[in-house]
Amino acid sequence: MTLIARSATAFALICTLAAAAPALAQTTTGSIIPRPQSVTAIPGAFRITAGTAILTPRGDAEAARAAAHFAELMQRTRGLTLTVREGEAAPGAVVFRHDAGSTADAYRLDVTPQGAVITAGDFGGLLYGAVSLWQLATAEPGQGPVAIPAIAIQDAPRFGWRGVMLDSARHYQSPEFIKEFIDWMALHKLNVFHWHLTDDQAWRLEIRRYPRLTEVGGWRVHAGAAAQKDIDPATGRPRLYGGVYTQDHVRDIVAYAAARNIVVVPEIDVPGHASAAVAAYPELGVTDVPGGSVPVVPADWGVYPTLFNVEEPTLVFLENVMDEVVDLFPGEYVHIGGDEAVKDQWKASARVQERMRELGLTDEEKLQSWFVARLEKRLNDHGRRMIGWDEILEGGINPNASVMSWRGVEGAIEAARLGHDTVMSPAPVLYLDNRQSADDGAPGRGFTSSLRDVYSFDPTPDELTPEQARRVLGVQANLFTEHMRDDERVEYQAFPRLSALAEMAWTPHERLDFADFRTRLDPQLVRYRTLGIDYATSGLTEVAAVPPADGQRRYDHQMKLCSAALPLSLIDDAPLEGERAALLMDILNPCWIYQSADLRHVVRFEAAVGQVPFNFQIGADRDKIRLGTPRTPEGELEVRIDGCEGEPALIIPLASAAGNDGITTLSGLLPVHSGAHDLCLRFTQKDLDPMWGVDWVRLSDPTKPEDE
Repeated sequence: MTLIARSATAFALICTLAAAAPALAQTTTGSIIPRPQSVTAIPGAFRITAGTAILTPRGDAEAARAAAHFAELMQRTRGLTLTVREGEAAPGAVVFRHDAGSTADAYRLDVTPQGAVITAGDFGGLLYGAVSLWQLATAEPGQGPVAIPAIAIQDAPRFGWRGVMLDSARHYQSPEFIKEFIDWMALHKLNVFHWHLTDDQAWRLEIRRYPRLTEVGGWRVHAGAAAQKDIDPATGRPRLYGGVYTQDHVRDIVAYAAARNIVVVPEIDVPGHASAAVAAYPELGVTDVPGGSVPVVPADWGVYPTLFNVEEPTLVFLENVMDEVVDLFPGEYVHIGGDEAVKDQWKASARVQERMRELGLTDEEKLQSWFVARLEKRLNDHGRRMIGWDEILEGGINPNASVMSWRGVEGAIEAARLGHDTVMSPAPVLYLDNRQSADDGAPGRGFTSSLRDVYSFDPTPDELTPEQARRVLGVQANLFTEHMRDDERVEYQAFPRLSALAEMAWTPHERLDFADFRTRLDPQLVRYRTLGIDYATSGLTEVAAVPPADGQRRYDHQMKLCSAALPLSLIDDAPLEGERAALLMDILNPCWIYQSADLRHVVRFEAAVGQVPFNFQIGADRDKIRLGTPRTPEGELEVRIDGCEGEPALIIPLASAAGNDGITTLSGLLPVHSGAHDLCLRFTQKDLDPMWGVDWVRLSDPTKPEDE
């Protein structure tokens, strides 16, 4: 489905929501996300106008920052210019003040007809009290003065770690966008920005001692024929894509986040996901095995076998990297990755095996544990703590390490039982590169993680004892960006699911109520539009998508995949400019079912097809992919009736589509069959690369003129 078609659908729903906005219920909790801990309604209302003063105690810099943030939000969303000044509480004012007895990020908000008072023990609480007051002031859309129902709110978060991970390695986002994203996190009372800065496809962070990490590692050529044909006249070679974050960028972003009560946790991935680093400095790789060197930064997705070697100079190199990292990021934690480190190179390397014997290690898992522990010690020497994905449990980890569980919740459960702090971040539910609903035609992983799925996740499963549950620091959603090429796609995948994450991370699980949340989400969507936040509309209703009747177009996500081993909704890599299709397929079995086709008369069959590069590192699974034997050099689209075996009822050559960078419409006639039948669509081709996909299928009466 094209992005234009999705945008049209989104626009229609936005218009519906906007029309309904003035009628939104102005209840005491009806506009605050996440849901407060305690709310008491009070008679009367407080009116905020352009003349309303915002008062902070003399010399209280934290209160002044929170007050300024509230004033800025009111200016942006209601057009009110409010003055912040030092002064004692006064009738008709918004007052910020400290209370030493409050816990971290907790606040009290008292709104009476005489004014509003926000009380908290720290900057986080003052900021979040300001956000709640702003939400009350924007419960209904409009500009100018606003009356806020009188209310008393006592609030505190369930978890201290309320995080979002953004992958800037697979696709680069500008520093300006990252700061804007941090602004949006603060409006959801989220407080940890986990920044994925290195991976196989890029090393984005400037390390001054090793400049080639970004000079070489920060750039690559996109996969696919179109990118190979895009020659940079300055070099005579395919144009490079990428970007880097200088240390000045990082310091600016870290300070910007701190001013919004957000800590930045950097991720430097070891010992796997190392291709970009090894491309920059080949001596870091496992050089005595085939594939141990990396000639250029690669563009495939998936899991590469490239590992750092385990020689002393490589460990010193990474220790020096960590020294610069901790100088840039003052937070408590540094993330060292540790995931998907396929050990094939280590197993095949005579030198690595000799090194294991020198160290007295019996297997490669213990070698990874030793490798990680070496870097953890360096971090501990700087007063920092290490956190890594749940694979760091394999081979044993040091007592001070924390674990981020992504392969379900089992890693977190094991970590808590072993006495380690842990953060819940499981796939697929908290992986926001998954689609938001079954009728979502956007690019991303083919699984679905709906608004309700995110909201309903409990970070403390029943398997944990109360003592073990206290080891759960919190919860985090992840935005891996293989299929998010630009900032708009990141926004689309993040919102409104970050509202669900925010409430699930803040509010006790037993007090969550999805129906109530969904009501409060409507004014939140109005705020999104006012602030210019792009968001998905596909998951805002829970009505199952109904395929259109025959004679109309049926998109790929409205058909059935023959299997779901590795479903992906892949954006076409061509054309380089303009609209691109997103093609949903199981890349291990590219096959589609058009259900219940009416074949009682001869039917014109049309299919819009396109190509995507096969740029997936899937190991031996590549050899299992089934390809039909082509009859012509370019291959064919085959259509079978009631099953995917046997002779096809229709064969359409791909010659006209093979040279097209975009989408091509193919057509043919299907024979008469009684009643309704399922159609199976498969392609034949000589090679996997590029891979063919289906954008849409349409059945129509061949006696009538074709129409769009």
